[in-house]
Amino acid sequence: MRAGSYVWAVIFWLAAVCAQAACQADQVELRGPWGQAQFSIEIADTADSRALGLMHRADMPRRHGMLFVYETPQRVAFWMKNTLIPLDMIFVESDGVISHIHENAIPGDLTSIPGGDQVLVVLELNAGLVRDLGITVGSQMRHKVFSQERAIWPC
Repeated sequence: MRAGSYVWAVIFWLAAVCAQAACQADQVELRGPWGQAQFSIEIADTADSRALGLMHRADMPRRHGMLFVYETPQRVAFWMKNTLIPLDMIFVESDGVISHIHENAIPGDLTSIPGGDQVLVVLELNAGLVRDLGITVGSQMRHKVFSQERAIWPC
């Protein structure tokens, strides 16, 4: 194999590895005019796991979060019952575009936090991260849960 062919083969292999690494089930990526960020996540994709969420946890590592996944886009609302840590909530539609953000949800607060009518996933992060990173409505999320055909930023 000639050196030039070998270099191109390595470049294509690296590109494939990077693309796969970018869409792991336990990670989510966000991007927008503010930049790009990656978070390690837990998935809550059943009624029971969504109901429990991050309740009763005293802390969560800074670059971690929980991704609530619904079967179909729907109207969702959250509350902070039995939640001990303040959270930022990022509501995302089926194309991976952030449609609503609620910052600094208050621990224990029973006030309903509506997220919208066509929400497919909700990402909960430690409060302050949305502000610190500059994450905005209209930013994009990448994860395996989004359909390759509908996703603005597919895996």
